[in-house]
Amino acid sequence: MNPPDAPRVALLGFTVADEEFASATAGDALLATQTHTFAWALVRSLTTAGCPVRLVSAVPVSTYPRNPHVLLRGGRFRQDGVEGRLLGFVNLIGLKHLTRFLAARREVARILRERHTDVLVVHGVHSPFLWCGAWAARGGDLRVVVVLTDPPGVAQPTDGGLVRLLRGLDVRLVRAALRRCAGVVALTPALADDLAPGRPRLVMEGICTPPGPVTPSPAPPGVREIAYAGGLTRAYGVDRLVTAFRALPDPDLRLCLYGRGDLTDWLNVQAVQDPRILPPTVLDRAELVGRLTSASVLVNPRPVDQGFVRYSFPSKLIEYLATGVPVVTTRLPGIPADYTPWLRFAEPDTAEGLRAALASVLALPPDTARALGSQAADFVRTSRGPAAQGERMRTFLADLVAGARAADRTGSATATTG
Repeated sequence: MNPPDAPRVALLGFTVADEEFASATAGDALLATQTHTFAWALVRSLTTAGCPVRLVSAVPVSTYPRNPHVLLRGGRFRQDGVEGRLLGFVNLIGLKHLTRFLAARREVARILRERHTDVLVVHGVHSPFLWCGAWAARGGDLRVVVVLTDPPGVAQPTDGGLVRLLRGLDVRLVRAALRRCAGVVALTPALADDLAPGRPRLVMEGICTPPGPVTPSPAPPGVREIAYAGGLTRAYGVDRLVTAFRALPDPDLRLCLYGRGDLTDWLNVQAVQDPRILPPTVLDRAELVGRLTSASVLVNPRPVDQGFVRYSFPSKLIEYLATGVPVVTTRLPGIPADYTPWLRFAEPDTAEGLRAALASVLALPPDTARALGSQAADFVRTSRGPAAQGERMRTFLADLVAGARAADRTGSATATTG
């Protein structure tokens, strides 16, 4: 039975069925795996807390030609007991935003007519969805809450002049739409401070959703693996990680890189030059977790000197810690203080800093390394699991709904007596 104050939620974002995600992102230049994983973590947390959830979703794909699909079709889907509407759109620059907005508005209009929803949760700073939320909130009956996971308009090295111009326009649209929301759930305080000042906030850096039974994929006897999973780009520090690894002399080490990105070709060259570096590969989630669980160290090498990192909490840190494997990371400003005992920091965030941190973890006695990983997994699964984070979100959303209803009653009473 749902708690009596559990709000009914419609989630507008990128929560699509696993099969649709795999099909639509095949051949994409940059996989949105973290977006997909976090989207379903949101759903599981809300449903665990007793909130009924319905989905209105678009597939998270790069714009053509970075993704080979031009037309993405809509439809219905169901996964994990949750019903969803898949939005169709045209995956071309400019048309992508317009067609996503029109498709989302059509579905949200239907939700408004049915009057079975208390809160529209918008996942991410995607301006078509934010402005759909602003449109839905204009009547005052529906609370709109935005989940802020990243800053808008982050430039990519491959962006041309037109794309950069459009990104700047998009940032202004995002900020204007956020002024119309009822509250935000932000991964870091800086996101809420800069994008939604004065709005009610819940700072929640991520959700730990351990997979089901994992089949480890052990390394060959006598081999220790250092693993990274995510975008293979310089912005994420992957080039520094490779330099750091090549400075480690041990012949028994292997560097395993899982993902896709602008450095893929360069990494294949590095694998030829140093046979200890395995060519990058893309795995499904179950197989990836099995490989990560069998590693000796997991690494997050993201540089700290980039402007956007103050807004960022890499969700991979939660996934890494949940495996029970020791984790090396740069000291990003968005990492909460209570994570400190369970991480080993690369300071400075240079290739040499990464090398030293990796060497220190590899030098730990096996029992010490296992204890560190096990205790870190207990910490993150208990304090950031779906039950804990879902309860925090349910309380936050319920308070917003209750406050709005109280304000409506007060306004009605004032109008009557006036």
